[in-house]
Amino acid sequence: MNIGLNMTLGLVVSLIVSYVLVFPVIKLAKKWRMMDHPEERKIHTQITPRMGGLAIFGGVVAGLIVVRPDIPNFIWIAVGGVIIVLTGLLDDRYQVRPIIKLTGQLMATLIPVIAGVTIDFVSIPFIGIIQLNGVLGFVVTVLWIIGITNAINLIDGLDGLATGVTTISLLSIAVMALAIEPQIAIFYLCVILIGSNIGFLFHNFNPASIYMGDTGSLFLGYSMAMISTVGLFKNVTLFSFIIPVIVLAIPLFDTLFSILRRMINKQKIMMPDNKHIHYQILNAGFSHRATVLIIYGFSALFGVLAILFSLTPFIVSLGITVVILILLHLFAEMTGVVQKGKRPLIDMVTKSLPSSEKRNKKEEKSKQEQ
Repeated sequence: MNIGLNMTLGLVVSLIVSYVLVFPVIKLAKKWRMMDHPEERKIHTQITPRMGGLAIFGGVVAGLIVVRPDIPNFIWIAVGGVIIVLTGLLDDRYQVRPIIKLTGQLMATLIPVIAGVTIDFVSIPFIGIIQLNGVLGFVVTVLWIIGITNAINLIDGLDGLATGVTTISLLSIAVMALAIEPQIAIFYLCVILIGSNIGFLFHNFNPASIYMGDTGSLFLGYSMAMISTVGLFKNVTLFSFIIPVIVLAIPLFDTLFSILRRMINKQKIMMPDNKHIHYQILNAGFSHRATVLIIYGFSALFGVLAILFSLTPFIVSLGITVVILILLHLFAEMTGVVQKGKRPLIDMVTKSLPSSEKRNKKEEKSKQEQ
């Protein structure tokens, strides 16, 4: 089969299977009492089925059966994927303690890492390639996979948010997997996940009829971590450390800033709060849908910057780096970790824009002059 046919089959099959599986999953969620109830910290006001991640997982499995990408150590990656899904299901049903959840993540991570799925090197601007041999490579890989898994898990706070953000990130990785140094298997894997995400998003976009739950967010996080480990980090021609960070900037830095914010405020790091980026945008007066679309836009921007960063000369990449740093600073201000919640950059931009009162006065003056 050629690439185009495989891509189409993987996309269509995973999308249809994921879309259709949502209906029996909703029935199962109700039968097994895996329902998400409204709480003070949550946005939704209706009891909604969760564990929709089973539909995403089913769509991915169907796509993989059809396309069968040739990925080293794939069987062990798949075993880890099954464990992460079971961990998510357990949490969706019983709301287990964080230590139990982390144990499941570690089990899922260690199986492929012990089998040989590791980050062997990172390439950093001005420094060059740093080899990660033995224990160092093992530790870095485990921390990366656990970190990305939890970052996607934490950003799953609004209808369609985690689904859309991971889809946009996967699109940028798919482009790089074809355009820079062809990695066809990684491209197919991205396409299958994209199809499965889109099939689920039909039910998950606001107002959602089902949530992915930890079953889905942990599986998507694990999948993103694995794709970056066996794909982006294996490409010597890229800044292998920088590119995955740019691609996953929204979930990664939202998690990082959450940790910093809690440390600054002397709170427990694992303590949930309503200071994540999506809550801040909601508090600014945007609707649920608008907030999700704004974050989609940020994700798409970072995805494009990652592609440009990997394709352009070094001098241009430096300019792109400046843009990224400004965006991250803006992001940090929105999440409240800059100067104890102060927002110098946001305030400067806000002051430079004419207020609605000033605009109204100008319009009235213009009418009077006419």
